[in-house]
Formats: sequence, structure tokens, C-alpha cells
Amino acid sequence: MKCPTCAAEGRKHGKDKHGQQRYRCGQCRKTYLAPKPMAGSRTPLKQVAFALNLLLEGTSARAIERLTGINYETVLGWMIQAGEQCKDFLPFAVYQHQVNDVEVDEQWGFVFCKEKTAFLKNYGPEVGDAYVFTAIERTTKLVLAFHLGKRDPDNTEYFASKLNMATSGRFQLSTDGFRPYLTAIPDAFGQSVDFGQIVKNYNNPDEAERRRYSPPKIVRTEKLPICGNPDQSRICTSHVERHNLSTRMHVRRMARLTNAHSKKWENHEAMLALYYCFYNWCRTHSTLKSTPAVAAGLATETWTLEKLLTETAKVERKFATLS
Repeated sequence: MKCPTCAAEGRKHGKDKHGQQRYRCGQCRKTYLAPKPMAGSRTPLKQVAFALNLLLEGTSARAIERLTGINYETVLGWMIQAGEQCKDFLPFAVYQHQVNDVEVDEQWGFVFCKEKTAFLKNYGPEVGDAYVFTAIERTTKLVLAFHLGKRDPDNTEYFASKLNMATSGRFQLSTDGFRPYLTAIPDAFGQSVDFGQIVKNYNNPDEAERRRYSPPKIVRTEKLPICGNPDQSRICTSHVERHNLSTRMHVRRMARLTNAHSKKWENHEAMLALYYCFYNWCRTHSTLKSTPAVAAGLATETWTLEKLLTETAKVERKFATLS
């Protein structure tokens, strides 16, 4: 195994008190551990992956406890640990990736309570509305970047900078009519992107429609070139909006009109990071007949969740050494 400090080949050097393999570098003589997926857990990795797979199929934590006998708090602990690993892994694995057509959207959710209640009770910014900004590549369906935050200019700019780090080359970028994109995208990419917006105009709903839990009807759409030279026939957000539906179906805490919403911001972000990595590397897309990572050339085969947990642990522990 290669040394994380100098990249020289190391040799086995005993095991630590938990039975984890240690290595010593032949060049810098530093001692380091082999990355262990879900470090600290004594449960077999296969059993951990099974519980997380249930979570990624929209099963609630308490339902997993009833099905498997594993305490729901243990399941949530695994979810947070795996999600933190995936949050580090995604920008590492999808870095300066060549793309052609990118679609961006923001999806509403909330943590602990909705924004109106948070405002009335004077809660802090860690509760209330939590929008997840998502960017996918149109042809490969690869999730390039995501960011969880409020739907405001600051978070839009932060997400645009993440997307800039994840992509390379000149490509077409499509968003909805959210106004902060008008400055955030040019600030992040300059003139190296063909950026267009699709603006949807809705009718004025009557009293019956306002009582329905659904948006009003779209009466007209406009495609607006913003910078560069976007192809108007490709200004579209339909694919990323369909991806939003997949997220709501697979991430229980994103389902509407339930009490399964996240109670902590960190849990919400960890679950989304885990799902997006699972979506990229483990879940076969019905249209592609492969995973988005395979279609994008980032993997050669469909990964199991056990392999995803193993690979993300390597990134998380990349620079960890023992003196």
C-alpha cells in the first residue's frame, strides 16, 4: 500500500489494537493505517451496507430497526459517518471533469421546522428552509456538485464555485429563472460558459387551486441567453427536475407531508451526500443501463455499497499518518 505522505510503497508493520493493518513507508519511515470503511464500527460491513441500502430506498430509520433489529440511532450514526465520507469523496472524484451540457436546479426541503415557524420563534439559520442546489450532466446524468443552504445570493455563489471546480472545458449551462444565477454564474465561470435560463410563467390560481398542495399551471416559458452563445434548443432543466423526483422518492427526509424530515442540518447534509454518491456509482440508471459514473468514464463497473464505503474511506483518511 502506498504512503499517503510521499506515495512510496509501504510494507506491512503489524496491526493496531483493533486488528487494523498497519504499514511502514520504506522511504520516509512513517507508519500509517490501511483505510477502514466505517472505522470504529464492530458490525460487519455487509450488515452496515444492508441497513444503509434500506435507508437509500426510502425506508425510515425506525422501520429499519423493526426489520433488522438494529437500533435506529445506530443506523443514523452509520448514515452520518458514511455521509461525511461521501461529502469529501464527491469533489475529489468529480474534479475538473469534462462536460458538455449541465442543468442546475434548487430543491426545497426543511430542517426541524419550516421557515415561517423558525422566523416566528426566532430560531437560528441552522433550521428552517434548506434548499439543495444540484448540478447534473444531461447525457450521463452524473451529479457534478451539490450544496445545501438557504435560497439566497451567498449560497448561490458558493454553489457556483463548487460547480466550477467540478467541471472543465466550455459547456452549456441551463438554470431556472432564479435571479442570483445572473451574477453568480458569470462571476464563477467568466465568459467560458454558454449560460441560458428558462423562465416559467404561471397563471393566477383561483381559490380552489390555492388550497391544493401543488404549484399553479404553467402558461408560458421563455428561454433567455445570458452569457456566451447558448443553443436555445438545449436550454432546459427537465432532466435535473426529474432527478429531483428521484431524490424525493429515495431520501425519506425529503418526502413531503410526512414527519420524516431532518431534525438536524448535519444529518440532512450527510444523507444527501450519501445519496448522491450512491446515485453516481451504485444505482443503475434505467435509461443508461449503467451507473452515471460508468457513463461518464469515472468507473468501469457498477459499485456495490460496500465498495463505495471502502473507496470513500480512502479519501477521508488520505493524509492521516501515525508518528
